[in-house]
Amino acid sequence: MAKKFKYKCNSCKGLFIKWSGQCSECKAWNTLVDYEDTISKPSRGLAQNSKPQFVSDIKMSEIERLGSGNIELDRALGGGFAPGSLILVGGDPGIGKSTLLLTTCANLGGASVKVLYITGEESAEQVKIRANRLQVPNANFKLLCETNLKKILSAIQDEEPDFLVIDSIQTCYKEDVQGAPGSVTQIRECTLELMVQAKTHNCITVLVGHVTKEGSIAGPKILEHMVDTVVYFEGDRNHQYRILRTIKNRFGSTSEIGVFEMTATGLLPVANPSSVFLQASDLKSPGSLISCTLEGSRSLLFEIQALVSSSAFSVPQRVALGIDQKRLTIILAILEKSGGMQIGMSDVFVSVVGGLKIDDPALDLACALAIATNHINKTTLPQLIALGELGLNGEIRSVSQIELRLKEAQRLGFKNAIIPKNAKVKETKKLNLFRADRIDAAIEMCYE
Repeated sequence: MAKKFKYKCNSCKGLFIKWSGQCSECKAWNTLVDYEDTISKPSRGLAQNSKPQFVSDIKMSEIERLGSGNIELDRALGGGFAPGSLILVGGDPGIGKSTLLLTTCANLGGASVKVLYITGEESAEQVKIRANRLQVPNANFKLLCETNLKKILSAIQDEEPDFLVIDSIQTCYKEDVQGAPGSVTQIRECTLELMVQAKTHNCITVLVGHVTKEGSIAGPKILEHMVDTVVYFEGDRNHQYRILRTIKNRFGSTSEIGVFEMTATGLLPVANPSSVFLQASDLKSPGSLISCTLEGSRSLLFEIQALVSSSAFSVPQRVALGIDQKRLTIILAILEKSGGMQIGMSDVFVSVVGGLKIDDPALDLACALAIATNHINKTTLPQLIALGELGLNGEIRSVSQIELRLKEAQRLGFKNAIIPKNAKVKETKKLNLFRADRIDAAIEMCYE
């Protein structure tokens, strides 16, 4: 705790806490005078209105967002970059964080937006090479290679950018703070300084955060509480398609996603992701079903595949890719008890095509039917979609916004749909609706 000095020696200018007849520094007598302490701690937060006021009296102006030039990125952020926002972009190494931000900076720079890109992991030549590969060699924005926070803040004050990128926050360090760059203390202090800078100067600031082996942003998760928006890249770097999911957004919805395709020229937005994840869905094969999930305002159709084979071990394998492992275990138990499937001693593999991760109870029915048809080795009805949640007693329950899901299936040319019996859906001539109340009845309906 800092000492508050009350006296100063007129002879040697030394500071003291209590009065004394003789200065202990210069040994002069009767030289201590009253002194007002002017030392104060630096501001650690934003200047706020100190006078309480009614929320109803607060005047709110419409937020004018800054478009990134990428429709999928704008969708994930809720319509674009909000002024003065602090955004954290996380993801596995090599998944496309720097690639997406470099092209975004190029788009904004071409629109006469003052952009400053600060990198602490790459040299200027490396960034230039990547810019040439992404076909943005004449990008109109400034680049700084620096990790010292003091120099970074000085450059920000000199350049006064409208859009700032820190790639990455783990490489920044503050000289007067203990700990190596990337430590919790360093990350917290550096992020706080950048947050104050972003809010006081109304500068859009994007921080890049690495993901640990456990899947959380290094720090460990303290950054998520300090920033306004958190977006994560999902998917495997070996897959062609990537998902940008928003898990926190103080300026919009947290249920939107952006779908991108990794190409030689960077991440390109995918306007119709349902058609992408159903590229081979027209091929008839046992163990393949189509379902639909909701991501914000978007209905996304996906294919789920299952493989049931005899086990060579005493304990059968249960492998789930893209869905929860425990959900798969429950579905297999329901098929055994209520569906009449003897698969307890068989290996079961289930995968969502395209590297998607689905956490939606609407996939229960499609997953169960995919397992059943592969076990019996029968093909399903052509252009079939299945929607429904499974209860533990084998009943099929309705799911939210089922009409919206069916409209998306109908738009993509699907002709048949298996839905819960009690689902409130209007009959249509373009889509044959098969209503089932239990899993065994749904299994009978799905065959050709």
